[in-house]
Amino acid sequence: MNQLFAEFELAYHNQYHKAYGDPDRLVLAKKYWLECLADFHPQQLVKAARRLVKSQDYLPTISAVIRTCEESYGLFGLPSERDAYNEACRAPAPKAAYAWSHPAVYQAGKATGWFFLATEAEDKVFPVFAYYYRQLCQRVIRGEDLQEPVPPALEKNPSRPLTFAEREKKLAQLRASLDI
Repeated sequence: MNQLFAEFELAYHNQYHKAYGDPDRLVLAKKYWLECLADFHPQQLVKAARRLVKSQDYLPTISAVIRTCEESYGLFGLPSERDAYNEACRAPAPKAAYAWSHPAVYQAGKATGWFFLATEAEDKVFPVFAYYYRQLCQRVIRGEDLQEPVPPALEKNPSRPLTFAEREKKLAQLRASLDI
């Protein structure tokens, strides 16, 4: 919280000192802001503050910081919920071999269920996907490194197609085992 207020003091010097000129009021304000912004990671708050400083002429409010934090997935290399959902729905199989924009998109799709994503209506699937994606985004923002999907390995000795005679022999064995 101290970093956030230091950023605001440097950027909005006169407004800052007018709002928080009294040391007691500053302590009270920091406690209040800390309580209101407790759901966000400190790194996310600092990035949001810097973004606000670049875009606002006046000292930001708590609601502006919250709104910016909620829109700040891009600051961490994460696509928006809608873009992530579209990517997960459109990715070809095998899913693990696809070049995902971020591992969180793959993990959210996997948690939601690829079949569920492909077969159900968007109004039913999107809230489920968004729930998992938000959880994964919070983990990324807290600094956790999500694992990239491991693409399926190729066979060491790829099998060759059976010849016509080998197929006939296998078919005869199958018929004999089934008494056909």
